[in-house]
Amino acid sequence: MPDAYTHGHHESVLRSHRWRTAENSAAYLLPELAPGRVRGVDASADVVAQADADRVASGAENVEFAVDDAYSLSSPDDAWDVVHAHQVLQHLGRPVDALREFRRVVRPGGVVAARDVDYEGVIWWPLLPGLAEWLEVYLAAHRATSGEPAAGRRLKAWVHEAGFDDVRSTASVWLFETPEDRAWWGGMWADRALHSAFAETVVGRGIADRAALERISAAWREWAEHPDGWVLLPHGEILARG
Repeated sequence: MPDAYTHGHHESVLRSHRWRTAENSAAYLLPELAPGRVRGVDASADVVAQADADRVASGAENVEFAVDDAYSLSSPDDAWDVVHAHQVLQHLGRPVDALREFRRVVRPGGVVAARDVDYEGVIWWPLLPGLAEWLEVYLAAHRATSGEPAAGRRLKAWVHEAGFDDVRSTASVWLFETPEDRAWWGGMWADRALHSAFAETVVGRGIADRAALERISAAWREWAEHPDGWVLLPHGEILARG
């Protein structure tokens, strides 16, 4: 099947994208970086247009955005010092082919970096039945569109299969547990469960019905309001050369 982004680009999804920073999502890569030119790519023209508008508003002059294809990038061979894919490989049906393409556009000695969550490793408290239902439904919806939601544990194997022989594998987590964190993460998923492409996939493919999505949304709001609410999302990371 063609690759598809499970979450789509509803406001609730972009809300989570805008939260990400180099510090909370690419700390493992920061020691490899230096000032230079940056090119961000996405398959969605709408998302690229929004990113470019944000770039203009910020005044960043060393950044550009473009629509591109992870399997056939428009960059020439050996064009970049670093290629970084964050939460990308989990949504691709052919992640190894994408890694080979990333390798093509990185100069000799350059770095291909990737970080992906491992949804099968997500843990939370309290053990609300609606969140157990969420994870079961999410894993099914993700696999029904394309890709592998438990990508984090597979990154090392994928880069080896792609032909890299110098690979550093690390891990880090996102933890949401403060009242502010819970309100943001729980509210985001409560909305996403009902209004995003995820919801359309779940109902359209018969994975679950609207009542299940209402239960999931309510569970995320209940979790957000619980003083002991805590959720941890483990991530695999790789830095690959050669």
